[in-house]
Amino acid sequence: MKAELIHVYLMPGMAASSSIFENIKLPEDVFKIHYLEWEVPKLKETLEEYAERMAKTIPYESPVLIGVSFGGILVQEMAKYISARKIIIISSVKSNKELPKRMLLAKYTKLHKLLPTGLVSNIELLAKYAFGDVSKKRLHLYEKYLSVRDKFYIDWSIDNIVNWQQCDAPLEVIHIHGDKDPVFPIGRIKNAINIKGGTHIMIINKYKWFNENLPLLILGKEKI
Repeated sequence: MKAELIHVYLMPGMAASSSIFENIKLPEDVFKIHYLEWEVPKLKETLEEYAERMAKTIPYESPVLIGVSFGGILVQEMAKYISARKIIIISSVKSNKELPKRMLLAKYTKLHKLLPTGLVSNIELLAKYAFGDVSKKRLHLYEKYLSVRDKFYIDWSIDNIVNWQQCDAPLEVIHIHGDKDPVFPIGRIKNAINIKGGTHIMIINKYKWFNENLPLLILGKEKI
């Protein structure tokens, strides 16, 4: 009798589309990949309400939730509304204690509200917000991957990252983090699988590592 497939949901980072996962391949006889996309939040919608709404779009029991950056925060919130088989976050944080000092400062000073998010049509500026990288050599990639350029969505996302309420890191979350991440520096990250040379966009440029190791992590064969 053929074993039931494990359903894996992939959530991209802030402003990114699911195209960042284009090179992620899992054995098709074991896993079924589903791609989640960002929607512009409703007026006054909280992160918790947004996560609950997203969770309702998943029809399968015990899915695997994988999120990158802000998507990693979102899947942790989604897991409060559905029972997940595994929660894996990449280039993200498990609690507000792992946020960099500049974001903690923004929480109390409200400086993030002064960011020129009205210029999100400027792909270079958007790349700085989303990837922590302004390399002109990669702007053609960012044009491809960063497709959500709505000012309200960007403001909402930044505000919810800075003001995230989760104080304690869930023990069940598997955290994969690069030691060269400029958005969430490794120095504040605890209990993560450390990827040498990994930056905030390592889901794109280190996809071979993920293709090799994600099946092991999902199945509990964590020989990384």
